[in-house]
Parts: sequence; C-alpha cells; structure tokens
Amino acid sequence: MSTDIENLFKDKVIGHPAGLFVLFFTEMWERFSFYGMRILLVIFLTAPLLGDDNPGWGWARENALALIGTYASLLYLTPIIGGWVADKITGYRVAVVIGCLIMTLGHASMALETETTFYIGLALLIIGTGFFKPNITSIISEMYKGKESKKDGAYTIFYMGVNAGAFFGMMLCGYLAENYGWSWGFGLAGIFMMLGMLQFWLAKDIFGSIGGKPTKIHEVELPQNINEESPKEQKVAQEGEKLNPFTLFDKVLMILAAVGGLLYLFNDPLEKIGGMSLAPFEIGGLSGTNVIVLVALVLFLLLLVMRIARYAPQVRDKIVAVSIFGVFTVFFFSFFEQSLGSMTLFARDYTDRSLDGSAASIFKVVDAILTTVPLIIITWVLILLAKKTFSRIGLSNIILAIAFAGLWFLVIFRLINKFSESGTEIEATWFGILNSFYIITLAPLFSRWWESKYNPSAAMKYGIGLILLGLGFAILSYGSMGIPSGAKTASVSMIFLILAYLLHTMGELCISPVGLSYLSKLVPARMIGFMFGVWYLAIAVGQKAAGTMGGMIDKISEKYSMGTFFLIFTLIPIAVGLISIVLNPLLKRLMHGVR
Repeated sequence: MSTDIENLFKDKVIGHPAGLFVLFFTEMWERFSFYGMRILLVIFLTAPLLGDDNPGWGWARENALALIGTYASLLYLTPIIGGWVADKITGYRVAVVIGCLIMTLGHASMALETETTFYIGLALLIIGTGFFKPNITSIISEMYKGKESKKDGAYTIFYMGVNAGAFFGMMLCGYLAENYGWSWGFGLAGIFMMLGMLQFWLAKDIFGSIGGKPTKIHEVELPQNINEESPKEQKVAQEGEKLNPFTLFDKVLMILAAVGGLLYLFNDPLEKIGGMSLAPFEIGGLSGTNVIVLVALVLFLLLLVMRIARYAPQVRDKIVAVSIFGVFTVFFFSFFEQSLGSMTLFARDYTDRSLDGSAASIFKVVDAILTTVPLIIITWVLILLAKKTFSRIGLSNIILAIAFAGLWFLVIFRLINKFSESGTEIEATWFGILNSFYIITLAPLFSRWWESKYNPSAAMKYGIGLILLGLGFAILSYGSMGIPSGAKTASVSMIFLILAYLLHTMGELCISPVGLSYLSKLVPARMIGFMFGVWYLAIAVGQKAAGTMGGMIDKISEKYSMGTFFLIFTLIPIAVGLISIVLNPLLKRLMHGVR
C-alpha cells in the first residue's frame, strides 16, 4: 500500500497526485448528472399536463415535494449500506464503478418519461448514489495515508469538482430540459455519468492496490484526532467499551426505528400521490403515517440516550455536544434544501425572469464570463493531467477529452442562442447555479476566517449559519409581500432570489463543511462509524422535512400569503440560531477544549 501511495505522488498536478484529479473529474461528472437531474424534478412534476409547449405531469406541488423529500432523504441513507459493501466485499474502486453504472441506467430510465420508468430511475439513482458517495472519498483517504498535512488541500480541490459539476449540470440540463424537452435534460445527465464512469474505470491502473478489494490484513493507522486518549485513558476506555457493547435490546430498538422510519418515507408520498396507505389507521386524531414516524423517533432517541448514558463522563459529554449539533443540522437542512423545492417553484412561477435592452446585454456578458472562465480553468487542469498520465492511462484521457468537447459544444451552443435573442428569459433552473458559484467564490474567504484568531466556536458557527439562512428567507418574504393570497403567478424582481441564495450559501459555508469536522474531533475513533451514521440520518431527516414543509406552500399562501410562507422560514432558523449562540458556553464545556 505504501509503495502505491509513493508511486501516486511521483506524478503531480498542481502539487497533488494525478490520481486525485482522476477522482476530481469522476466526481465532477457524477455531480453534473446528479444536480442536473435534481433541479428538473420539481419543475417537471408540477409543469402543466396540457396547454404548454413543454408539458410535465401536472402534479400538485405538495405531492411532488413529498416524493422529492423521500428521494432526497434516501440518498443519505443508502451510502451507509454502500460503504459497508465496499469495506467487506467489493473494495472502493469497484463500488464506485457499480454506482456509476447503476446511476447511468437510472438517468436513461428517467429519460423515457413513463411513470414506471420514472420510478425505476429514481430507485436506481438512490441505489447508485449509495455505492458512489461514500467510496470515492474513501479512496482519497487511502491515497493520503501518512500525508495528512496535504489532505485538507486535497479535499478542497475535490470539493471544487463537486461544485463545478453542480454548476454545469444545473445550467445545461436545465437549459435543454426547459427549452427542448425534459428527455433532453434527463438524457444529458446520463450521458455524462457514463463518460465519467468510463474515464474512471480506464484509469484504474494508476491507483495500484489503493481502493482495491479488501484484505484480511488490517493496517494500524495512528490516531489523528486531537481528542484521542492517552494510553492510560485508552485502557480505561477499552475496559468501558467491553461493558458497553450493542445489547440485544439496542439492536431491537435500532431495527424497529429503522423499519418505522423507512415505512414513513415510503408511505408519505404513496398516501399523497397514490391515495394508498401502508398504515391505514388513526390514533388520537393522528394518521397512521404520523404515528409511525413519532414512534420511530422516540425509539431512536431512546437508543441514543441509552448508548450515551453508558459511556465515561467526558466521552458522554462530547457525544451529547455532537447530538445537539445534529439537531441544529436537521433544522438547517430542513430550510436550506428549499432550494430544491419551494425556491425553484418561486423562480418559475413568481419571479420576473425576462430581461430587455441593456439589462439583457449585461446579463448575457456576465453569464458568458461565469460559464467560460471556470471551464477554461478546468480544461487547463485536464491538459496538465493528460501531460502527466497519457502514457499510462491514455484511453481514459481520450474519454475525458470527448466529455469536455461535448461540454464545450453545449456551452457555446447555449451562449450563441442566448446572444442571438433580442432580449432574454432566464430559465428557472439557472438560479440553482448561484449556490455553486457563491461557494467557489466565497469558500477561500471563509477558510481564511476559520484559520484566523477570530475563528468562532462551533456553536457560534451554527448560530451565524442559521441566522444567515433566515435572513435569506427574510429577503424573499419582503420581495413577495405584494403577491395576493392564492396567486399562482407573479413577477417579483429576480434580485430577491439572487440575494437570498447569497445569504443561504454564506450560511452553508458556516455549517456544512464544519459539521463532519467537529464530529471527527469530538467522537473517539472506536465510535466514529456509529456517529457518522447518526449524522447522515440527521441530514436525511432534514431532507424529508424540507420536502414536507415546502409542500405547504399552496396551503399557507392561499390562506395567508406568499410573504407569510417565507416569513415562517425566516423566524424559525433565526430563533434556532439564537438558541445555538445562547448554548455556546454550555457546548464549550461539553466539548472539553476541542475547537
């Protein structure tokens, strides 16, 4: 293994091994397909069935967001299984290829636009993501064993691949889908997913045994967490661990909570869309669906409390702190992920997206710069990679070049069409790219902030992030004050959405990248797997809650107003953010000096 790592570091691109950039481009194409398809879902499902140039399925917004919430939630649960399969059976590289192949089939299935193939496509995308998501990052972790000082830089570069893929996927899949038909958008996502899979598989020789099939020989890795115990503390902890295995009761609680949670995830859209129920009963005025989710939640909390209570006091305090941050994470994603639902609907139905005269000309120039400058930079990286690796993985480089040629063609095709119009109408999906653009622009600034003497504590970061999120919705609430109750369309200035995405992204940069970092620092290595599962569960709950709350857009806007709908989304995150700030002294004590 160490020999393979040294070999990887011989061929460097921008100071990192060439293999990192193979992973960078694989992730870029996967995120291209994932976000390109995701941004289309709510618009496709809710577009009018008849009387439109590009008809969709005409679903009610509540029904569409119920399905999307379940889909988004499952995307954070299947990686737990996919990671286990890779660890025990396939190895990371094979798991990544399996995931890419399954997702390619999923996109192809969705492009057929029948009800059956649509659901099959979503299922394949959920399964494929489970194989892909945890394992490509595990390859990076293996690549940098013994070179931890360079790992932060590697993940920063990799994260740029995530955002570049999201940026171009939402822009191009959205452009083709809204202007030429939904199948074009879904199909394009599948094509680039397939090309990403091929370039990765054909580059497998560059990795040697890294990410290969698991062996029965386990390397011992020295602890890297700053909170790792001293030898004496480790001995005490190990003795305590023997007294705290997963009991039969723990396992029963875990199974029941998991079954209840999954039953709710599937039953919610089934009840709303199909008029069927897996739990056709009521208790105390609560529907069977709500009873199931409440029971599952109580059982899970009981499991967590029982596990935490059996640990040594200092470990227990740290896990309590992580659990509190997990609750804040649920709130954050419940509101932040409105970008997938209610904010996309607001962009389509309530935002004035038409520009004329000088405004249209300025937008076209800015749009061209935003599109071509990142693409030029990434193409330059591709050329550097080819220079270093063509003799070893030439066919992979050729596939990658074909993918980039296609990307350049589509970008130029879109820009020519835009500049040929006298005015312009911005696609509703275009606003989704603002998040990726802001992240690429602002991430270096926030990184320098975290490294300075003014670096806030964890609780303060969560508080600031949630307050910024709420302020973004405050701007939308203010902008939509003039929309009458029950109105299905309006022409609010797009500046409100642009500013809202800016504040939301700033909030994300305060919370999303630092959450897992604090988890790795606070949780002892022997418990990291269990708590990572809990963390992904928190995000999954947030994703489902986002769909449920976003689905209330019609009921609230009809009874009150659209401004009231976004006002609710303003007040709750700000209130939770203030609670996080107030809890800062307590959380500092629970963290026992970890920063």
